[in-house]
Amino acid sequence: MTGEDVKLTDQSFQPESLIGEDIAAYLHAQQHKQMLRFITCGSVDDGKSTLIGRLLYDSKMIFEDQLAALESDSIKHGTQGQEIDFALLVDGLAAEREQGITIDVAYRFFSTDKRKFIVADTPGHEQYTRNMVTGASTADLAVILVDARKGVLEQTKRHSFLVHLLGIRHVVLAVNKMDLVDYDQATFDGIVRDYADFAEEIGVEAFTAIPISGFKGDNITPGDNGAPSPNTPWYEGPSLIHHLETIEIANTRAQERSFRMPVQWVNRPNLDFRGFSGIVSDGTIKPGDPVRVVPSGKTSRVKKIVTFDGDLDAAVAGQSVTLTLEDEVDCSRGDVIAAAGDPPEASDQFEATIVWMDEQALKPGRGYWLKLGTQTVTANVQPPKYEICVNTFEHLAAKTLELNDIGVAELRTDRPIAFEAYETSRQLGGFVLIDKFTNATVGAGMIHFSLRRAQNVHWQPTSITREDHSALKNQKPRVLWFTGLSGSGKSTIANEVEKKLALMNRHTFLLDGDNIRHGLNKDLGFTETDRIENIRRIGEVAKLMADAGLIVLTAFISPFRAERRMVREMLPEGEFIEVFVDTPLEVAEARDVKGLYKKARSGQLKNFTGIDSPYEPPENAEIRVNTVEMTPEEAADHIIAAILPLK
Repeated sequence: MTGEDVKLTDQSFQPESLIGEDIAAYLHAQQHKQMLRFITCGSVDDGKSTLIGRLLYDSKMIFEDQLAALESDSIKHGTQGQEIDFALLVDGLAAEREQGITIDVAYRFFSTDKRKFIVADTPGHEQYTRNMVTGASTADLAVILVDARKGVLEQTKRHSFLVHLLGIRHVVLAVNKMDLVDYDQATFDGIVRDYADFAEEIGVEAFTAIPISGFKGDNITPGDNGAPSPNTPWYEGPSLIHHLETIEIANTRAQERSFRMPVQWVNRPNLDFRGFSGIVSDGTIKPGDPVRVVPSGKTSRVKKIVTFDGDLDAAVAGQSVTLTLEDEVDCSRGDVIAAAGDPPEASDQFEATIVWMDEQALKPGRGYWLKLGTQTVTANVQPPKYEICVNTFEHLAAKTLELNDIGVAELRTDRPIAFEAYETSRQLGGFVLIDKFTNATVGAGMIHFSLRRAQNVHWQPTSITREDHSALKNQKPRVLWFTGLSGSGKSTIANEVEKKLALMNRHTFLLDGDNIRHGLNKDLGFTETDRIENIRRIGEVAKLMADAGLIVLTAFISPFRAERRMVREMLPEGEFIEVFVDTPLEVAEARDVKGLYKKARSGQLKNFTGIDSPYEPPENAEIRVNTVEMTPEEAADHIIAAILPLK
């Protein structure tokens, strides 16, 4: 039975005619085909969607009703019924059909006798670069399309650079629309030379160039006896489909690497069974093999490899399994079970390339969720070392990253994570950054290496614990975080609270915004980035003081919810108490004790909260005081009552 017998539009194939062993053989063959994921990319109107539509059509992956709708849509969109507009199979968004461009990433499945495919049609416009990155993140191969009439364009270079950056090492240069240049060999050869010069510059070691016509079908599928299109007798290479069917893909190489399995789930159905479930990302594992859990470093041996269909003698890259170990080791979701003799590294500081994908610019110092494999941690991105100009490849100075920018920066995570360099492992080297409040994916990154300083700095255990400090002072540590507009009365009320606590023989310390800027934070200004760093430092100091058993009072505008939440996450549950000093802007401005509002209104003071810089009021503060309705002393009494008892 050949693949032609099972095409979707081939009416000669009758599944009911298969019986017994024939059905089993057919199902086995379908289930065990290799899967190749690839993307098509290039400049606008290079024919990416048309090419994918042609691949679906030629592989007979279109149902008859889809074909009828396609012919109808082709008439509607201007082909006058003489030719099928294959791009309409892929350009599903109404906005794309109206504009004739691809905006979103469209994924399509098709199959041939030898392999299954998932292809991503990615946008050509520069403004949709982030969408292209999304499509490329899981691809094994990239088809870079070039319009034979236009040659290598800036967007061709941009996408090629991103493809190389994202670790795709199989590149096809598809010189499309050869029918519009009369299948001229000189045109094709010139484009290949231009692209080869550029590819060498960015580090692309090899690529396969194929002259095609997505519209006419030249060199898309093999001709008779595998021959190229008769319109390109001068071309002796493979057709696009033949190349896609025969190229070696990642899973084959992954099985040759050392064993890695990120743990997705600790499987504990009863007291007699404890297994660790996940997808084997690299290598092979067998019962009895020694393994190491990263980042803890604990070692054991594999006892059994469990699956729904029974225990296995071995598992390889790509398989979903549950491992049981011979020893009771501490292992949870996010950890990596690896070959004991060759485990991945663990660190909490890295250098990485980041592609920024959000309308809001990167906020250096702000805490984002970093998701790498099955690990999710808080990460702070430092100001970029440089931004990469994807058109000239220059390294440009940058303080932040805007939408579609690519830069190199250092990251710090709140705890060590297992990782490998992206060029070694996509699974353990590629990550995404997620905004903690919107849950939107704002960036994608590729780890280069861990910072040496992370390996040289170790946590020094001490004999006297924070519990000991707390017991000596006969009080529970707390951080009372006063936030509100300038002039709201934060410092005045915090001072009143500290005086009352002192009369109660409590050990306290007041950190005031202005006072801190005279020393610890005197190097910081009032830009958004500096405000974030200001609060991060104060949070670290407040945490150390709480570790010493103190009741810490902080009086800072702290305008952003994200940074207040960052400090809250530094402390044990219940020790961070947000006090919102709720004063309307007009009241605070009328007070203007320091004359700051007047300067801000006249333009002499930039980035002033409430005037030309936002203030994000707390949504669920533990304590709220209104200084219009309360005197400072009354507000202090209200706060003291709210935090009792103090032990």
